[in-house]
Amino acid sequence: MSHYGSPPDPPDPNRPDPYQPGATGGQPDPYGAPPPPNPYGGTHAAPPPNPYTQQQPGPYGEPTPYGDTNPYGGATASVPPPNPYGGQPPTGPAFVFGGYASWISRVVAYLIDGFLGGLAGFPIWIGYALLISNATTTTDAQGVEHVHFHSAAGSTVLILIGLLTGLAFFVWNWCIRQGRTGATVGKSVLAIRVVHADMLPIGAGLSFLRYLLNIVNALPCYLGYLWPIWDDKKQTFADKIMSTYVIKASEPQPPGY
Repeated sequence: MSHYGSPPDPPDPNRPDPYQPGATGGQPDPYGAPPPPNPYGGTHAAPPPNPYTQQQPGPYGEPTPYGDTNPYGGATASVPPPNPYGGQPPTGPAFVFGGYASWISRVVAYLIDGFLGGLAGFPIWIGYALLISNATTTTDAQGVEHVHFHSAAGSTVLILIGLLTGLAFFVWNWCIRQGRTGATVGKSVLAIRVVHADMLPIGAGLSFLRYLLNIVNALPCYLGYLWPIWDDKKQTFADKIMSTYVIKASEPQPPGY
């Protein structure tokens, strides 16, 4: 007797093989059957539509802003909107050149700014008035009178307040305002602007430096202040050093105005 069991029965030619394809009563051979038709090929089958090649309606029934083609490539892909953070940085609107400002208009604008600056520092004058009112005079043995000022807390506080308000007005009017808009308050009244050759404001830092360079206008007997009277471009010495121009102009209109 064999230890491995009985041998298999010989095949019966009258009995169908269940593993033969087409045999009745058996399962078809999964490896011998023809493959199913390709759903993406043939004359009757078509691939499913690409969601990126058709225009999809938005949540409110409007087309999506990405166009009706594949945004990832292709010859007919739509162009994405420009990157607002890249490319050429936008510049402010330039002033329209209306001629160089006259010497008289510059003087009147300076007087207006000087008057406003005096108002900003008005507490200084009140403090000095208090000092003078409290002053006393003495006469020495030779008959010479001496004035003695007695500083009070109120006069000192008023002088300090006036210094701060006057300095704040100067920084705002002559540096920040003129640097950003091209004009101090006085220049705005006269419709004149300080600009570079590109008709743009010069900025706060250069506006402050231009103010300091007025010492160059005053050194040769104030000749620099008078130079715009006969200069072709109406420039002072400080303007020539800074390459700035004082022109006739008004505020530029915003785009689409």
